[in-house]
Amino acid sequence: MTNVKFNGVPFERTFTSLVDDFFTEIPGLLKTEVAKPNIKGHAPVNITEHENEYQIEVIAPGYDKSDFKIKVENNILTISAEKNAEEQKENGKSIRKEFQLRSFKRTFTIDNKIDSEKINARFVNGILIVTLQRKEEAKAASKDIEVQ
Repeated sequence: MTNVKFNGVPFERTFTSLVDDFFTEIPGLLKTEVAKPNIKGHAPVNITEHENEYQIEVIAPGYDKSDFKIKVENNILTISAEKNAEEQKENGKSIRKEFQLRSFKRTFTIDNKIDSEKINARFVNGILIVTLQRKEEAKAASKDIEVQ
């Protein structure tokens, strides 16, 4: 039989690493709330720039055209949506219910290059597309310059 010498308490290292792991993972758990903005009532957007306009695409499946409110006031574009909760009678027992539409509100600052009279919106396949037209004088003029 061989005698093995042990230099520590057997559970000390395991408990210490468990506590260290717990406190190092807390900031990671808090960051997941920030990484998932849909939980906080934000809708993800894509903004693209074209030659004469900007396009804002807001993904909003489950909403109707009538649920959106788009407003421009003091160079602030506000896009919001609110789904009215409807009572539904269910015949069966709900085991798990994850579908839930929340209201959201997004604001964007627009500068004086945007013609606020020519902003339009359309709702296609769960995506709200807001088009912001540039003013005539703000359009980038293209001109070839000859080198002399």
